[in-house]
Amino acid sequence: QVQLVETGGGLVQAGGSLRLSCTASGRDFSRYDMGWFRQAPGKEREFVAALSRSRSGTYYNTYYADSVKGRFTISRDNAKNMVWLQMSVLKPEDTAVYYCAAHQAYSGTYYRDFDYDYWGQGTQVTVSS
Repeated sequence: QVQLVETGGGLVQAGGSLRLSCTASGRDFSRYDMGWFRQAPGKEREFVAALSRSRSGTYYNTYYADSVKGRFTISRDNAKNMVWLQMSVLKPEDTAVYYCAAHQAYSGTYYRDFDYDYWGQGTQVTVSS
């Protein structure tokens, strides 16, 4: 069982930056793929970024949605049970509730939300124009 708590959301002007944090509780955090998703009002939840354990288990592959590639960076520290999403050059269309999610490595895709078993409560990011 994994519990996730996101922090770091807020209001920022377009072009600004925010860093979201996700703290996980539970055992064997390193064995989990971690993802960030977001949901804007009136829209479906969408994939943002993920760290997926390699087949060798020695590193993590990183993946990004095209809409955030080059602007967002996902990272993790297994010793701290934490994942971050560094967001830069923010745009009004990045406004959404952002969710941290986890599933055991090799148990699903990195981009489908229904492949993730554990979710945080979400944190609001609002980008003003």
